[in-house]
Amino acid sequence: MFTTIAALLFAQAAAAGTPAPPPSPPCETEHYRQFDFWIGEWDVFQASDDSQVATSRIERVSNGCAIRETWMPLGGGGGSSLSTYDPQTSTWHQLWVGGQPGRIFFEGGLVDGSMVITGYWGTDSDGVAQLVRMTYTLREDGSVRQYGQASSDHGRTWEDSFDLIYRPQGE
Repeated sequence: MFTTIAALLFAQAAAAGTPAPPPSPPCETEHYRQFDFWIGEWDVFQASDDSQVATSRIERVSNGCAIRETWMPLGGGGGSSLSTYDPQTSTWHQLWVGGQPGRIFFEGGLVDGSMVITGYWGTDSDGVAQLVRMTYTLREDGSVRQYGQASSDHGRTWEDSFDLIYRPQGE
């Protein structure tokens, strides 16, 4: 009996001196990884004619809680976006700031394996605010398609706006 008690006391003392494992980082759940397929160093091409239009760096920032894009068009200008998942609303949010004054907010989430976000961006030829829907899709070859559509009637109808292919740099 003394041996059993001594063994229990020894086990308790050993456990008390063992530090607890560190907590997981706050943004490590699968929801924060939904847009990871976009992370990388990219050459960006028009899908229609395969002409290169930009380079782009997409990286995880802010202790893994956000994804930042640095968009560098070949003709100059550029801009940055910051995307993050909001666990309160189960929604992704993106803030875009370009080389012109102003900012654009997009929101959305994962739909059938693609990231789909929408936001009001610019106006059409009649000055009507345009709702833009961007769909990011990982392709079998490791590239990412960013397909944009615009709507001047708040999403009832859509027209093609842009179609870009992000390819890993050097490929």
